[in-house]
Amino acid sequence: MRRERPLSVRQEAILRLIRSWIIEHGEGPTIRQIGARVGLSSTSSVAYQLGQLEGRGLISRTGRGWNSCRIGGR
Repeated sequence: MRRERPLSVRQEAILRLIRSWIIEHGEGPTIRQIGARVGLSSTSSVAYQLGQLEGRGLISRTGRGWNSCRIGGR
């Protein structure tokens, strides 16, 4: 049985940001907005972290863009 590693500090920060952003704005933040708030200047780094969270089932998207993400998975 394979054990999942715990979330990184950065992944936890991104997840908290998405939760609060959705509550405040009614939709998820863009990749650039996430990067600016968690200290990542590379959009590909943000996309990688989002992909990791999506792979774990912690977030999901209803559309192609990340601002359509929702907390919770599949």
